[in-house]
This record gives sequence, C-alpha cells and structure tokens, in this order.
Amino acid sequence: MMPDQKPEQFSKAKNSPSSPRIGLFVTCLVDLFRPNVGFAAIKLLEDAGCEVFIPKSQTCCGQPALNSGDVENTKTIARQVIEHFESYDYVIVPSGSCGGTIRTHYPEILADDPEWTERAAVFSSKVFELISFLTDIRGISTVQARCEATATYHDSCSGLRELGIKQQPRRLLFSVEGLTLREMDKAENCCGFGGTFSIKYPDISNAIVSEKTEAIKESGADLLLGGDLGCLMNIAGKQSRQGQKVRAMHVAEILANMSDGLAIGEED
Repeated sequence: MMPDQKPEQFSKAKNSPSSPRIGLFVTCLVDLFRPNVGFAAIKLLEDAGCEVFIPKSQTCCGQPALNSGDVENTKTIARQVIEHFESYDYVIVPSGSCGGTIRTHYPEILADDPEWTERAAVFSSKVFELISFLTDIRGISTVQARCEATATYHDSCSGLRELGIKQQPRRLLFSVEGLTLREMDKAENCCGFGGTFSIKYPDISNAIVSEKTEAIKESGADLLLGGDLGCLMNIAGKQSRQGQKVRAMHVAEILANMSDGLAIGEED
C-alpha cells in the first residue's frame, strides 16, 4: 500500500499557478505489487514543480469490469473516481492502460447520463498518463538520473493507441546517464496480457508474449522498460519461466533515479 500519510506530506511545491495541484491515481497494480512506481511518480511530479495529493478513497479505475462487459458497475466506479479527483488541476496516472480507461472511456460510458455527461468530459480533459504529462504539459525534456544498462522499451497498447504515447518516454530516457536505448523489433506489438484477455484466451496470450520475449532477447538489452505495470509483469513472468536474465522496470523508476532495488518479479 502507499503509506497512510496526509497528502501535504508528499509535496514540496507551493500551491501557485505555476505549481498545479495533482491528484495521483496510483492504480491497483502499483498499490499492490510495485509501490516504488508510485513513489517514483511523486518524485518526478514534485521535481516538475507540482503539488501532489493522493486521495485515500481511490479504488480501481474500472477497467476489469469494462473489459468484461459490466458497463453498469464501471459507471458506478467512474462516478466515484470523478467525485474524488475532479477538484484537482490535473489527474495523473502512471499507466497508459488505466489512464486510457479514465480519459477515453469515462466520457463514452457516461454519455447517456445527462447528469454526468458534461462532468465526465471536463474531468477527462484533465487526465494524463505520467510521462506524457511531464513532457507535453510541463515541458520536461531531461531528468537527473543515472542507470548503467542497455534498455529496450515496450509500447503498451492502451498508452500507444489511446493516448498517443510513443516518443515521450524515449525523449526522457535519452537524458539518463549511462543508459543506452536499443529498440526491439515490433516494439509496438501487444505483450499478450490485455487483462482478462490472458485469462479468457491463455494459449493465444502465451503465443503473443513468447514473440515479445524473443524480440527482447534479440535486442541484446539487459533491461526492459515500459509504462504499464500489467505488461511488464506479464513479460517478466514469461522471461522468468524461460530463464531469461533481462530485468524489467517501470520507466518512472529509471527517470526518478530509483532503480537500485529489485526488478519486477525478482526475489531477495
């Protein structure tokens, strides 16, 4: 879990027009499996002059329900998220998948509700994936970080196709000292996870992720980076079963200079 602290304890920036108030949507996977990504997001946002708040009332974005066709419960979740986050200047998500759900699909599923249509549209316009917010909105082009590794980057489906995230993380990674970025073949191809897709169609999912791990291996990289924890966990799990030694980390951990710990799926 993210620590149970008052939001003010997370922020160094003062509240001013040049210091936007950020509501950080942590995501379920970050909260439960990789809290370091959340702390990295806080550091990057504060370094960019933002004041960061983490509403304790936040839960899931509703994507699993939406992917399963449960639109009514997704609407309930969407209304809850909007109520708890709409007072902030921006809502930042360290995940293209969850960010795409909130920014793209909330207005769609609430379009038939007169009470929520405009409210959802206004809210969604303030929602950004973490790295795209840093580069496209805050104008950040470099970071103070160091990582001695050769990395390759996986473009997640939702981040790339719903939010247009492609060059933004690469732009910042080029400024990391000691890091060499080497593109894998078909970096834009799906990893096979797709949330409930991997459960409904395990054989197809396994075939897709096998192609992805082979592309990573052929790149010669020793570090896999991406902006979606679900993709990274899926790929890292397959690599572990194949005996590959490529480490996996969320891009925010590298950019925030917080990559000294265990990689995704590694044990002490």
